[in-house]
Amino acid sequence: MRRVRYERQGGPEVLFVEEAPVPEPGPGELLVRVAAVGVTLPVVRKVRECAAPVPLGGEIAGDVVRTGDGVTGFAPGDRVTGLVFGHGYADYALLHTAMASPVPDGASAVDAVALVRSGLVARGALDAARPAAGETALITAAASGVGHLAVRLAGLHGAARVVGAVSDLAKADFVRGLGADDVVPYDAPDWGEPADYCLDGVGGDLLGPAVAALAPHGRLVAYGSGGGTLSAYDLLVGAKSVTGFQTGLIARGRPGLYEQWRRDLWRLFHSGELRPVVHAEFDLTDAAAAHAAIESRVNTGKIVLTP
Repeated sequence: MRRVRYERQGGPEVLFVEEAPVPEPGPGELLVRVAAVGVTLPVVRKVRECAAPVPLGGEIAGDVVRTGDGVTGFAPGDRVTGLVFGHGYADYALLHTAMASPVPDGASAVDAVALVRSGLVARGALDAARPAAGETALITAAASGVGHLAVRLAGLHGAARVVGAVSDLAKADFVRGLGADDVVPYDAPDWGEPADYCLDGVGGDLLGPAVAALAPHGRLVAYGSGGGTLSAYDLLVGAKSVTGFQTGLIARGRPGLYEQWRRDLWRLFHSGELRPVVHAEFDLTDAAAAHAAIESRVNTGKIVLTP
């Protein structure tokens, strides 16, 4: 089978395709013939930042080929999606049943990788913000794979006003089309009317401006991998709070809630209230081009690989 890997840290140019044996599923694992792979910013950053190479994992969707010992609830031929921590940029991948969910009829593999993982992050971050009806929501990275779903979900969960923050105002029409009432560029000196909560997928140098854009008692939920630091005084003077969110902790510690979120996402998908946008599909052999698209911040919606 084909597999995308890298041996030294760097940009998209360090990725290469190699031939590798099809893996064997272990206990609790599914061997999946991959039909779609969601490309995420955390994986792109790992290629640049991890001193030692790591497998290119992430969200996949495809058909179950074989099952490992102890597997129940899944069988060969089932269509599934989920998060893999081993090699996912490949023709075949191993998916643990704890991270797997069925892909319902009427949805494609591309729909699944664009909706489920990114949607779970968006939904979970939104829940962590404790939104109340009538509040103003601020969404950074509002045109990204997660951000564009968060814009829509904030509106569906009662936000009276949704503001999208973007790297380039060329994305403004796209974000407004998702339901945002206003769009601001990251470098604007003033982000407008203060927000009650912010879902931040950028971090880094943007963390300070995002907190500054909050109203007193505002809540920021950081779900991205960009890091960043804050002065405690900046939180103290406005009685503001910052919470970190990671879906993996929910999947492992509160699987019932995780599954509830997944069901809600598919319900909204089938009702037409939440549809993921795919910016572009790249062949598996063009993984470098997919990473370059993420790094250049040109995407409006999800970037997907199709083996």
